[in-house]
Amino acid sequence: MSLLSKYWKIGTTLLFGVVVFLYWWLVCPVMLSYQEQYQMFLMDGDYVWQLLSVPDGFAHCVGEFLTQFYVNHALGALVLAVVFVMIQRLVWRLMAAVSETAGGHYALSFIPVLSLWLMLGDESVLLTFAIALILALATMWVYEMTGKRLRTYLIIILIPVLYWLAGPVVLLFAAWVVIRQFQTSKWTGLLTGALAVIYALACILASSWLVPYPLFRLFYGIDYYRFVEVYYLMLLITMVLCVLIPVSLYWVPSFKKIRWVGFGEAIIVIAAFLLLRPSFYDTRKYDAMEYDYLVRCQDWDAIIAKADKKTPDLPMTVCATNLALGMKGQLGERLFDYYQNGSQGLAPSFERNFSSTMLTGEVYWHLGLVNTAQRLAFEMMEAIPDYSKSCRAVKRLAETSLVNGQYAAARKYLQLLEKTLAYRQWARRTLPLLDNEKAINKHPVYGRMRQLRLKDDFLFDDHELSKIFGQLVMHNKQNGLALQYLLAAPLLDRDINTFMNYMVYVDNLHLGYCPRSCQEAVVFAFAQRNQRPPQGYVSEMVMRQFNDFATIYQNGGKDAPQLGQYRNTAWYYFMGTR
Repeated sequence: MSLLSKYWKIGTTLLFGVVVFLYWWLVCPVMLSYQEQYQMFLMDGDYVWQLLSVPDGFAHCVGEFLTQFYVNHALGALVLAVVFVMIQRLVWRLMAAVSETAGGHYALSFIPVLSLWLMLGDESVLLTFAIALILALATMWVYEMTGKRLRTYLIIILIPVLYWLAGPVVLLFAAWVVIRQFQTSKWTGLLTGALAVIYALACILASSWLVPYPLFRLFYGIDYYRFVEVYYLMLLITMVLCVLIPVSLYWVPSFKKIRWVGFGEAIIVIAAFLLLRPSFYDTRKYDAMEYDYLVRCQDWDAIIAKADKKTPDLPMTVCATNLALGMKGQLGERLFDYYQNGSQGLAPSFERNFSSTMLTGEVYWHLGLVNTAQRLAFEMMEAIPDYSKSCRAVKRLAETSLVNGQYAAARKYLQLLEKTLAYRQWARRTLPLLDNEKAINKHPVYGRMRQLRLKDDFLFDDHELSKIFGQLVMHNKQNGLALQYLLAAPLLDRDINTFMNYMVYVDNLHLGYCPRSCQEAVVFAFAQRNQRPPQGYVSEMVMRQFNDFATIYQNGGKDAPQLGQYRNTAWYYFMGTR
């Protein structure tokens, strides 16, 4: 029992670390992949020095270095578990420095890190902030461990150093000095604290003359949040909690039944912890991230399985589902098994949005429109709000340059990736392909892309995608994805006449492609002319289903409840019932 009472605190912290690890590894790994793909940390002295040359640069450098391990979900979850445990233990150390009765309030030390956990549900919060928080808390603890006579000299040194290393969290340290000076020396100490705050503010103002950033970003944090012109309130709340929780114990009376007080606090913390379930976050946004991640991994079966569980209804998720169906050769058979939003669900129009542009580029890449995929990779990287580079985009640029025979550009991108940890081996395996036409043509991916791609570069209107799909099929009749998209596009736009023209073209190519959705559309087109389709062109089952559908529709209209059994047919879609 004595052993339990001695080590229960560290045991609780370790258990918390395990929960953090399991959460980010098993419950929410998609967030790790999302963060990793929008940065590129280079193991290069010039790059590191560039990061260190601005306020919060050290925290940013460490944050980017650790974020690159997110490419492996288990390693990424371990990184976050260690970061969370460090913050919790530092808060506890500060609590113990403030009050001798802090042991009974151990549960309160988890509140700031739970706030951070909740905040990291926002995909735009960067690990830089958590690292900066660790540096600030560590500085506060060093201040507490230093004798009163040396604290003034310590403040003079630590404030500018902390500001340059971690950014505006230096104000957190200044606030700590103010409160602790007041608690220990009352009004005489308050003057020292006020001078510390003025000193910290002066450091921030002085730095505006040294670095080319507006004052707002220097006070807010250059690299805490991905959107540089947006103020995120949770950053301030988390920082306030890091100070408020420890210093408040100074005024907490020494309860005789401190165990019961601690038990009540533990219940409150556990209740707050339960709020961190995935459904607390924006699940639709997380769904879009997961679809994008699965497309990146080319896990088409997982995408289809996910869509079968919950029908996708966002442009990105619909696009990913259609791509997965197409890559598995199932688009024509299952086109209307899911929600559709027109031909934009095949290849969405370009938007200056870094999170959706890369997925659109994946569609064009697999279709064989290599130049368009290259352009969208550029656009995605340029649209990242904090002006970072993207390992995922640079890798795609290297691939498109390689397929196009642009070896100088490919070499530049591969040499960049060679300076990273996660992509170094891939870059080294790919570099020998440069200037080696025979090896590229035999490559299972790049050789195939050379066969599919259109050699003539041109611009096209997003509203004329069907013509582009047609050119891809004319160029290479083995381009199964383009063939599926060619016939699916007019169906999704409810343009039955164009579809029939394309069907005649496909018949002339003798490709023998007429899946269920096409048969349903052919039946519908002939029915509009009061004709029957050619014998053997449409299966008897499709004919019987259409006759039944037509009878129900004529008798009850599009709101007839019996039509629900045909929800996954082209007729149901054409009649505007979905």
